[in-house]
Amino acid sequence: MAVVIKTVNLTKRYGTLVALSNLNLEIEEGDCFGYIGPNGAGKSTTIKILATLLQPTWGEARICDQVIGFQSRLIRPLIGYVPDYFGAYEDMVVQEYCEFFAAAYNINGAARTKVVNDVLELTDLAFKRDALVDSLSRGMKQRLSIARVLLHDPKVLLLDEPAGNLDPRARIEMRELLKELRRMGKTIVISSHILPELADLCNKVGIIEQGELLYSGPVHDILQRAKTGTILHVAVADDNTAAAALLSQDPNILEAAIKDGHIEVAIKEGVSDYSFVSQRLVGAGHRLTLMKEEEVNLETAFMRLTKGMVQ
Repeated sequence: MAVVIKTVNLTKRYGTLVALSNLNLEIEEGDCFGYIGPNGAGKSTTIKILATLLQPTWGEARICDQVIGFQSRLIRPLIGYVPDYFGAYEDMVVQEYCEFFAAAYNINGAARTKVVNDVLELTDLAFKRDALVDSLSRGMKQRLSIARVLLHDPKVLLLDEPAGNLDPRARIEMRELLKELRRMGKTIVISSHILPELADLCNKVGIIEQGELLYSGPVHDILQRAKTGTILHVAVADDNTAAAALLSQDPNILEAAIKDGHIEVAIKEGVSDYSFVSQRLVGAGHRLTLMKEEEVNLETAFMRLTKGMVQ
């Protein structure tokens, strides 16, 4: 796959404050890249530089092999930037809003009517075409923001907290829309604090803290790196306390403790076959009702990486 976004030692300083420090990223065509980190970590700064709205202090950023700062006029038709806030267009209806921006992209006549209708259908806003923009819910405004940046069919979408402050239904609708855009072949960079949804949506993630990139790569790889050992969730029908005491005696088990109504069993490092757990319980007369391996999710990986627990 071709590299669509590339940064080399990208740095942004505000006086003595370092917002970004030597950021090196590569995002390939068709990637959905989840950009995660605490507030003030440098996510919005990165996205604004990629959107040609900020100049880096030093280093280089390229989109489709065009250099930001030198070829920004060539880059802007290739990107669609959705900030984490919606501008004020109180006196416009949805149709007028989209036609206004389509005209700004020099899309005119029948072509403008068609593209506006197409993006409103794609973002499920066609039924709101005559509604005032200011009357829309936050979720609909976010979808309208995406409709706006799709008018000129950009290759790259830069989305800064698109699901921020949305209710659960609106977040689900937003996630489904972004999945559809990825199926259409768009390259997407999305910053978010809603980590489970990023794991479901993105194929790659980057974790940034205090302006420094801690990790960038496939979601599967970071989950493997964050896995520090095998943890089993076990339960029996009769007496979990007695079962935990029994398992604690096994030399291959580090700890067996009661937690949230089940037994959390920590297996010693290097032990890959844990079938002995069920055999030992059943052999002692317990009736096994639960045994599953704990999965490391993106939230766990993020917490371990940002606390320096993963090397």
